[in-house]
Amino acid sequence: MADYTPRLKAEYTSKVRAAMKEEFAYKNDMQIPRLDKIVLNMGVGEAVSDSKKIRSAEADLTAIAGQKVVITKAKNSIAGFKVREDMPLGVKVTLRGNRMYEFLDRLVNVAMPRVRDFRGVSPKSFDGRGNYAMGLKEHIVFPEINFDKVDQMWGMDIVICTTAKTDAEAKSLLKHFNMPFNN
Repeated sequence: MADYTPRLKAEYTSKVRAAMKEEFAYKNDMQIPRLDKIVLNMGVGEAVSDSKKIRSAEADLTAIAGQKVVITKAKNSIAGFKVREDMPLGVKVTLRGNRMYEFLDRLVNVAMPRVRDFRGVSPKSFDGRGNYAMGLKEHIVFPEINFDKVDQMWGMDIVICTTAKTDAEAKSLLKHFNMPFNN
């Protein structure tokens, strides 16, 4: 397993780096943008009334990410939402290295085509520093989730962090990874 390289990582080293260097005329190979990390987050507001929901979301996100997730807890008490301090409200996981490339491959080539009425992702969701954020309404588009055993659909946020300095560089990098932008 140690000598295994994900398909997208191999494609990045063989094709994408050269194409990016030519497109933006980088003088040094270290200037070429690369993926840094991917952060997945599920907010589970229903966990306020039913504590089993957080376990369900935790199991689903662990299956999707392929690694253990962290349960996020409330920092403050908010009486209007019946939230107390340290109450579990969501789950998140940060992917790096090979798992990050594997996840992006599955997201672009398997999960996104399974989304109903999918017309591509917004090219406007960059933050100005080369990071891209998007959301999915249903987590069941991932093949790791058994549709029959799902008790509730969860939405999830996906943040793709790159080392790019500008949004144009980051968009070009993601386009090389076949991210389906709708422009």
